[in-house]
Amino acid sequence: MTQYEELPLFPLTAHVLPEGRLRLRIFEPRYTRLVKHCMSAQTDFVICMFDPNESKDSNNYILPFGTAVSIIDFEMLDDGFLGITVEGKDRVQIHAHHCERDGLNMGRIERLPPWPDKSLSSDKIILRERLQEIFQVYPELGNLYEDERFDELSWLCQRWLEILPLDVHAKQQLIKQDNPLEVSEYLLQLVS
Repeated sequence: MTQYEELPLFPLTAHVLPEGRLRLRIFEPRYTRLVKHCMSAQTDFVICMFDPNESKDSNNYILPFGTAVSIIDFEMLDDGFLGITVEGKDRVQIHAHHCERDGLNMGRIERLPPWPDKSLSSDKIILRERLQEIFQVYPELGNLYEDERFDELSWLCQRWLEILPLDVHAKQQLIKQDNPLEVSEYLLQLVS
């Protein structure tokens, strides 16, 4: 039997996947409320994507696949706003959502199984090499991770999906896959 939870939604153009990390700047009252709620209730919220071609009032504005995240760090930023770092826990499917009075979206979500761990095969080594190059050029990305697992295909593919500037619908199709194999084949076409 499918288990559903109701969690706050944070629609973004950026995305994070399980074991990924993302820094966010919190300045809107609805998201300040989200952070307070998640910290006090020790619960997750969902980073999800939105369709930039849809109206914010449309049922199709929030796309169906996202990631449940937990807050792992916070700080006051130089501009006086709150900065948080989140870590992805589970891929989720958003089955329904509604908007509360202050504009905070809440979603009825189902947690999806994790991608199985697969070792990196020799034909996919280029995915590791190119990501390592990106992390060297952009140390702010690499510095998010204490434990880089470049030899695990699922970890590697999820990091690629976070940073690649793909169309939101293409990214949704990749995120909803049951394992990283199809995703890795798609990525190989882009980075080879």
